This record gives sequence, structure tokens and C-alpha cells, in this order.
Amino acid sequence: MAMLTVRNLPDAVHRALRVRAAEHGRSTEAEVREILTMAVKPKQRIRMGDALASLGREIGLTDEDFAALDEVRDKTPAEPLKF
Repeated sequence: MAMLTVRNLPDAVHRALRVRAAEHGRSTEAEVREILTMAVKPKQRIRMGDALASLGREIGLTDEDFAALDEVRDKTPAEPLKF
């Protein structure tokens, strides 16, 4: 696992972290890990299909648009990879 060092952390922030950690029943280090995890990781994974469907709804694609795209789509089967 990676390690992170935070320099020049104000004393007031460190005290607040210690208090918050104690309120949650964990170490200051564990509290900082939890704060960072919640700040940078989405609560739910974004699924590509859902994102594309949402985009299609936003821009107003219709069934006719999809039919037109399907007509011009290359339907040639892909060649298998050769190693």
C-alpha cells in the first residue's frame, strides 16, 4: 500500500482530526484514511451502459436514430487475436 505524508498541518486541524477519530472510535490515521476515501471515491461505481443511456436521453436520441446508426454499422465479425 502507498504511504502519504502531510507536512505543515496546522495544530488546530490535527486536534480536530483526533477528536473526530475518537468520536468514530478509530485512530487518527484510520480517520484520515476514511476522510480521503470518502472524498475521492464515488459511492456507486459508474456503469458505462447507464452513462451512455443517460447521454442518449439527454441529447434526445430516438429509435429512428438508433436504427439509422445500426444500418451503417460495420457488421463484419472481428478477427480473433493471434499471440
